[in-house]
Amino acid sequence: MKKRAGVLFAVGTTVAGLVTAVPPAVSADAGAASAAAGTTLEWTGCGSKKYPKLQCSSVEVPLNHADPRGRKITLALSRVRHTAKKFQGPLLVNPGGPGGSGLSLAGFVAGALPKKVAAQYDVIGFDPRGVGASKPALDCRPGHSSPVRPDSVPRGEKDERANVHRAQAFAKACGDKYGDVLPHINTVNAARDLDVVRRALGARQINYFGYSYGTYLGAVYAKLYPQRVRRLALDSVVDPTGTWYDNNIAQDYAFDARHKAFAAWVAKYDATYGLGSDPAEVEAKWYRMREALRKSPAGKKVGPTELEDTYLPGAYFNRYWPHLAEAFAAYVNEKDALPLVAAYKNLGATGAADDNGYSIYTSVQCRDASWPRDWATWRKDNRDVHEKAPFSTWNNAWYNAPCAFWPTRSLNPPDVTNDKLPPALLLQATEDAATPYGGGVTLHRMLSRSALVVEDGGGNHGIALSGNACLNRYLADYLATGKVPRGSGSGDADAVCDALPDPKPLPPERAAVPTEGSTLHGLLGFRA
Repeated sequence: MKKRAGVLFAVGTTVAGLVTAVPPAVSADAGAASAAAGTTLEWTGCGSKKYPKLQCSSVEVPLNHADPRGRKITLALSRVRHTAKKFQGPLLVNPGGPGGSGLSLAGFVAGALPKKVAAQYDVIGFDPRGVGASKPALDCRPGHSSPVRPDSVPRGEKDERANVHRAQAFAKACGDKYGDVLPHINTVNAARDLDVVRRALGARQINYFGYSYGTYLGAVYAKLYPQRVRRLALDSVVDPTGTWYDNNIAQDYAFDARHKAFAAWVAKYDATYGLGSDPAEVEAKWYRMREALRKSPAGKKVGPTELEDTYLPGAYFNRYWPHLAEAFAAYVNEKDALPLVAAYKNLGATGAADDNGYSIYTSVQCRDASWPRDWATWRKDNRDVHEKAPFSTWNNAWYNAPCAFWPTRSLNPPDVTNDKLPPALLLQATEDAATPYGGGVTLHRMLSRSALVVEDGGGNHGIALSGNACLNRYLADYLATGKVPRGSGSGDADAVCDALPDPKPLPPERAAVPTEGSTLHGLLGFRA
């Protein structure tokens, strides 16, 4: 998932005050899910105005888990401590990525869950290896995505070569700077790290709640340590059989469908935006805007590739649509590029945190599984897909293209099929673009006794704790009791929730009150 530098609402939180704890050897059975005894971590207050109860710590893990006495790296942790007498153990939360920081997510989840449920858990956030406040934090090529980049859609050999050279340069920079680290940046090692965290927390088992790529990380952890999983909640599910090349192709079609849904929404409100009442006409105007920006980037910052980066978040979260529609209308109808530049700064522009996130995204995905090493395969596949789904196909291709030239060999992804787990809860929207619906169905079939809760007609990515009371109720009930719904839905679904209605245009007073959904989607931030 493309990292967003910011959003059109106030969402960011900085977590500071990390304390390094040097844990002694801890037995794999130390502690229990119902007790806090045995912890080796030291916590210090690092709260913010938004999340005042956050505490922070850190833990050392082996760089190479096959050599546990060798070089160590550090993982940053955050916590909102339980307050109820009934303690159900640690709840580890992850926002996805790979490359997403989870420190602030702990504060969000603790505040968004019903108080009675949240009070029974130590909600634990973490920055996976290489991410954010963990050390070392990777930044392969600072400014790699600075504007204005070459047009993502190649119009000839010269255009294609320019983007290939960028991908090669990024892969080479990663190898040059982190050649000793890259072989150890992958999902399996990140999952093994979580078991070190479990032991440091003094817990016999963990509870886990992950979004997006966090669902894959959770499934891999559960495969490696099924006896250590107490509860497993997975939202917006990655297809574990498509990692990672095939999943990105599937995304291309799904993102194009969401962009068409945006065009249809704009057409519905033609009286507000004046871009036409025919969705096809609206979409055609968007592509004409894209062509105009290729010739003359808005504010010398927003070319066609930056435009795609700006509108891609709308495919993740439809509450961005009114802002995106206003910028679109201002550019087309009034020849005013300033709102478009502002939208890019809020939704598409990147900074140091994004450079770090992208470095981990590529490091994990390129190492996790095989990618075509012959660029001719990429060229053919993306040309074919672009003909049917032009919105972000080439943009997505270049985002992942360093994997064609990655300096480490690829691993074989684990089969996460699992019949040793307690019931897991999966939540999936039918029109999710970043993690298409089929992935949720696939994992549901692979995890024995799991339950699938479907948001029917929903197109957002990251759906629990995002404003849908029905979904929130299933998640809260599961965390409170461990019980999952059984067979009350249709097809593969065990339960169905109606999607939230699409947004309406912003009111004249321009009030944009932050919601649970807008806050959550400021914390989720990468392509898978």
